[in-house]
Amino acid sequence: MRTIIHIVMVLTGVLTLSQAAEANSLPVPSGAVVLTMTDAGGGAQDRPTIRLDLETLRSLPAERYRTGTIWTDGPHTFEGVLLRDLLAAAGASGTRVRAIALNDYAIDIPLDEETTDAALVAYALDGHPMSVRDKGPLWIVYPYDSDAAYRSEVIYTRSIWQLSELEILD
Repeated sequence: MRTIIHIVMVLTGVLTLSQAAEANSLPVPSGAVVLTMTDAGGGAQDRPTIRLDLETLRSLPAERYRTGTIWTDGPHTFEGVLLRDLLAAAGASGTRVRAIALNDYAIDIPLDEETTDAALVAYALDGHPMSVRDKGPLWIVYPYDSDAAYRSEVIYTRSIWQLSELEILD
């Protein structure tokens, strides 16, 4: 019951990322860790860290986009959790987040831009988990077909695949 209460508190933003990590409010991953979230607000030794597996990500409110990309043929359906919802679930606060891929590609995403609200941390492509070979297991995507604002070099650089870490900044 305590774990459920802590999860509800994290999802409603009552706990900060630091408090969530300290309270172990998110379940310990039972599967492979696919995403690590850290708060850059402390020294390297005392940064709170949350590790998430696919099961935990799937337990958060899901969103779906049917859209084409410049990296795939034709439109596809992407399913995942909105970045803003993921950050809220972790109780994170900051002005930007650094998204880091398995190959160490990193990009900072400001959290105060209108386009950021559409950033989707996708964990499924056409209803199936994505392998590392297919840009997974996580890929930040946008509804590119819905608005020209999502078809810019800036947005394309933020469409990081093989996402493995989110670092909360500022």
